[in-house]
Amino acid sequence: MKVTALNLDIVWKNKEENFKIIENELHLQEADLFLLPEMFSTGFCMDASEVADRNQESLAFLKEMAKNKNAAFCGSAPVEEDGKFYNRMYFVHPDGNVDFYDKRHLFSFSGEDKVYSPGKKRVIVNYKGFRILLQVCYDLRFPVFSRNNDDYDMILYVANWPEKRVAAWEHLLKARAIENLSYVFGLNRIGTDGNSLFYQESSHCFFADGKEISQKEGNLVKAEMHLEELKNFRNHFQFLNDRDSFEIIL
Repeated sequence: MKVTALNLDIVWKNKEENFKIIENELHLQEADLFLLPEMFSTGFCMDASEVADRNQESLAFLKEMAKNKNAAFCGSAPVEEDGKFYNRMYFVHPDGNVDFYDKRHLFSFSGEDKVYSPGKKRVIVNYKGFRILLQVCYDLRFPVFSRNNDDYDMILYVANWPEKRVAAWEHLLKARAIENLSYVFGLNRIGTDGNSLFYQESSHCFFADGKEISQKEGNLVKAEMHLEELKNFRNHFQFLNDRDSFEIIL
């Protein structure tokens, strides 16, 4: 499976401008899956009552892109539903079907937990033979939640992870790949947001042994995943067989 991710310098609170930039950046690109950052349409913003989708604007954009590119699209956006706000990660299939995951671990350091509601379930998507675990930014710091129970082959992390803490982001992405015998693709935004936080280019894709397999092409990060290669690696190194058994209470 070919994945192309966009290192996006998100325009603060401007959905239409971000939609235009994404469309232009990906116009000539081909992939099986396109990945966009956390809150790709607004930036990581706590002004939820101002920026949250009420008419599924970001989802409609993803559906249109998926249809036009005949590929899956994935990224998160702030949404309002039943009077609550969620940091919602969408996975839109080429046929328009939608899976979504509401961010479980909310970043209390920024007050995200005071504005948004946490998700209630762990979500794994099936696409082109791959079982894909959806995760958002701060989820990366909680390895129990992403522990592989032999139920997924790839983790997708989308993020707004600032440069001042980027070493943790990069080390933890590699750790999640190694400990879970899984592909891990972590996409971070770039540029400066409305809170004057700077985000350096720090997107990566790792194989199950911790080897980086992504290539950078301008603002794009590309990787190709092979399920048979992963299965062979897991068959040789059967570390998941020795994992601890536990239950996550949500």
